[in-house]
Amino acid sequence: MRHTDVAIVGGGLAGSIVAAMLGRSGVDVVLIDPHTIYPPDFRCEKLDGMQVEILQKTGLADAVLRAATHDRESWVSRFGRVVEKRRGDQHGIRYETLVNTIRGEIPGGVTFIHAKAQAISTSADHQLVTLSNGWQVCARLVVIANGLNVGLGHKLGMTREVLSASHSISIGFDATPVGRPKFAFPALTHYSESAAARMAYLTLFPIGGAMRANLFGYRDMNDPWLRELRQAPQQTLFAAMPGLRGIMGDFEVTDRVQFRPVDLYATKGHLQPGVVLLGDAFATSCPAAGTGARKALNDAERLGNIHIPHWLATPGMGVDKISAFYDDPVKQACDESSLAKAYELRSLTVDAGLPWVARRWIKFGGQLARGSIRQTRGRLAARSPQRPAAALAGRSS
Repeated sequence: MRHTDVAIVGGGLAGSIVAAMLGRSGVDVVLIDPHTIYPPDFRCEKLDGMQVEILQKTGLADAVLRAATHDRESWVSRFGRVVEKRRGDQHGIRYETLVNTIRGEIPGGVTFIHAKAQAISTSADHQLVTLSNGWQVCARLVVIANGLNVGLGHKLGMTREVLSASHSISIGFDATPVGRPKFAFPALTHYSESAAARMAYLTLFPIGGAMRANLFGYRDMNDPWLRELRQAPQQTLFAAMPGLRGIMGDFEVTDRVQFRPVDLYATKGHLQPGVVLLGDAFATSCPAAGTGARKALNDAERLGNIHIPHWLATPGMGVDKISAFYDDPVKQACDESSLAKAYELRSLTVDAGLPWVARRWIKFGGQLARGSIRQTRGRLAARSPQRPAAALAGRSS
């Protein structure tokens, strides 16, 4: 029997962040996960500026950014035309590298048990976690951060409501240019040209010395198109996005094409004493909408910085405490925005109705206008005479 303040079940992104934050603040924590080193996993592969801002609040951003690759500049293209070149704010990093980097920041005082949680019994005071290795952990609070695994939740009487089955699919592969040393762009986001393609966009970004491709769309895993993409990536991709060929040029895939289907769901019956659900264990989000990692990061930051320290300050762990996390206005705003963007992007991509066609053209016009303004400002800045430093110094004196 191991007694602790907080037992965290699941050592992925969200669970590892909470373990690191609480461990650094001196809380007695046990992290439970079967993997000593987090294995390769096709999930979040880059962090945008907003996600980095949340990560800064956890105190873990510096370590993560050292392990990531900054894109520095990103091109945006539609219909075979580069419409915008903007300053990059994204950092490419493999998911397993992200998780293992965060695990490296967990203080030595945190106990890491390499096992699976098989059962949890809860009360308003103490929770008991039974592990696959025969151990038991008695904790004031259990944080369930085991992602898509449903077993523990079901044993606690929780259920999952499917909001949108097979909502989207994420596709990943490494791309290498053919006949030239590198791609023309430092990073690229290319939007689909037709609703019939059922693809939202392709994004290419550097991770170390490789150019990583993430393709997001709306197809079922049984769709023959996915098999064609795996067998002939360039031919299939250029057929779906004809304008991409002139920007990306010939390429080859240097590893296997990976697929990750996503269902949107929410957990019901989650409000129970002594246990709180984190990230995907509570509700999923759509990676295509760019909110997946943001939602997990936001949950972890709110729990680690605000709620758990407050809960541990007084006896008991009743539903009155636990409900404060689910009712957190910052969390609720993030969750609601995530769900709304998931549905909006799907309609913007595949809906052939006139209102959505109009919105696609409006978005294209906005990107083209922003790109033209940046280009004009750049030309004006290049033409403006540079004043001698000595003259500027004399004027300031």
